[in-house]
Amino acid sequence: MKRILITGALGQIGSELTLKLREIYGADNVIATDIKKNTSETAQSGPFELLDVTDLDKMMETAKKYKIDTVMHLAALLSATAETKPVFAWNLNMGGLMNALETAREMNAQFFTPSSIGAFGPSTPKHHTPQDTIMRPTTMYGVNKVAGELLADYYYHKFGLDTRGLRFPGLISHVALPGGGTTDYAVEIYYEAVKTGKYTSYINIGTYMDMMYMPDALNAIIDLMEADPSKLKHRNSFNITAMSVAPEDIAASISKYIPGFEIAYTVDPARQSIADSWPNSIDASAAKEEWNFKFQYDLDRMTQDMIEKLREKL
Repeated sequence: MKRILITGALGQIGSELTLKLREIYGADNVIATDIKKNTSETAQSGPFELLDVTDLDKMMETAKKYKIDTVMHLAALLSATAETKPVFAWNLNMGGLMNALETAREMNAQFFTPSSIGAFGPSTPKHHTPQDTIMRPTTMYGVNKVAGELLADYYYHKFGLDTRGLRFPGLISHVALPGGGTTDYAVEIYYEAVKTGKYTSYINIGTYMDMMYMPDALNAIIDLMEADPSKLKHRNSFNITAMSVAPEDIAASISKYIPGFEIAYTVDPARQSIADSWPNSIDASAAKEEWNFKFQYDLDRMTQDMIEKLREKL
């Protein structure tokens, strides 16, 4: 990776990934794009272009302008929001992905796009979900992710495009707020813990889902993109995870640092049904074997860092 184009650069992943890549590869070599611009460090610290990912001509023009050799396609509508706007989600998520793949093919560029545990469904094994297993999601977001994995595989086999991807669990960050995902509660709970000392969860007690702290997610992206391609048996759908937790586990961890923290439950049926269709825990052994995936933050270490950072921020 030398000249990197990032779509959705102002989103939850992109806002931090852009800055980290600029530290490693140089600010001028990481081109951030999004449909709107803001005053954040991500938008101001290096090249930025307005880009609607459904506009192939503009994406191609931007890629050629900067002579990019890597495309990181992050722009997408997330799970809970996609369920309320399924047609828009399909057009954005799949149309944008196709445009990004075509741009990478035109530029002969390396390509990355994230998948998700949302690609799994109710018929998928719930515990230690294998790397290769049945995938019959019941959400538009999940359908998009499965189709996206297959499409990226197609571009690799058909055109020799160097496509790579990760199935992310829920991502937890103190920098950018999440944008309509089912696992968003795992970010909101920390904000409310610091601000008010209590939180009402829309996900029910005992609902286990995989999670990861954002620094580990960013390192996983970079490690995968720098990995020896000859070692990759899988490409676009590596299971990765750092922890499998339910709301009460996060609450118990927070209570170690904020004594008296209280959690209550008012379940949102729509998001709960999505969570119930996902695995309780996934098996990341393929990522460990093929490119040495590892993580640094367990639940308590993440909680301590989140609370410290949010106290400074808030």
